[in-house]
Amino acid sequence: MKVGIIRCQQTEDYCPGTTDFRMVREKQGVFEGIEEEIEIIGFINCGGCPAKKAVLRARELVKRGADTIAFASCIQKGTPIGYPCPFARKMKALIAKDLGEDIKLLDYTH
Repeated sequence: MKVGIIRCQQTEDYCPGTTDFRMVREKQGVFEGIEEEIEIIGFINCGGCPAKKAVLRARELVKRGADTIAFASCIQKGTPIGYPCPFARKMKALIAKDLGEDIKLLDYTH
């Protein structure tokens, strides 16, 4: 699996992504049960509210080799600031429509 991770721009001051990387490395969280090797292709933010650059950034991750896009837990769970993205569903729908069925989408990382 080659994964690109999209995170919330608002959480960058609070979270360097260490738990996301640990989940990939230790195959925990959403990555539990994945037997193949997992490679992180990129780790990028959504571009700011209302996720205005997320589609272009997801497209770029795929262009660079990602076959899976994972939304970091800050997007839908609100970790660590306790405020989930109010645009999460719309962002995921737009990315899914743009990338098509060949690219797997994961709702969270941990």
